[in-house]
Amino acid sequence: MKITESPLFADVERKGVKARMPLLEVLRTHPRALLSAFAARIGVDVAFYTFTAYILVYLTGPLGLDRQVGLNAVLIASALQLGLIPLFGALSDRYGRRPVYFAGVVGAAVWVFAFFPLLDTRSTFLIVVAAVVALVTHAAMYGPQAAFIAELFSTRLRYSGASMGYQVAGIAGGALAPVIAIKLVDSFGSTIAVSVYVVIALAITALGLAIAPETRDLDLAAEPQRA
Repeated sequence: MKITESPLFADVERKGVKARMPLLEVLRTHPRALLSAFAARIGVDVAFYTFTAYILVYLTGPLGLDRQVGLNAVLIASALQLGLIPLFGALSDRYGRRPVYFAGVVGAAVWVFAFFPLLDTRSTFLIVVAAVVALVTHAAMYGPQAAFIAELFSTRLRYSGASMGYQVAGIAGGALAPVIAIKLVDSFGSTIAVSVYVVIALAITALGLAIAPETRDLDLAAEPQRA
């Protein structure tokens, strides 16, 4: 209740230069940034909900394990991730948003092919290992994500641009990932299809990172190049 507006936004209000139709202006002046923000989140969400939501469906369905096994694994992994997200955020401050983010993308793309075989062992310990490593890779992507997406847009349009890219990607990625995973296993009878789906989504995220500038040292007071 007592947090004040950031100086940059306060300056926009003071100067009276707020955008009248920010969503349309974002589409007109920052299409590349918007595409990058959208793509940067797609793979992160697909991987996350595969690792934390579909794992419960897979363990209790095809593997016939007690739901608590999966819940415990996700809880342990999430507790570790709680500390890792700010750590990877700090690393992105030091080494750059894109390198840390991309390391998480590569890690998740590789690990997803080990993730399901570990679950298939039905070993509680290995299931925990599968979840923990999966969320370590997710933390590497999620730690820099907020700063990276916000820094793609000018101050006048930062809230609208970041929100549009982030939320639309959440619907297209995370909201549908568990459902798509279920359908893929039903159709192909194998989790390989789910792993390929996750890798494709992560490839889109890698493309989003590739077309974006490195924003770590960006002067937020400056107007970003329109692209």
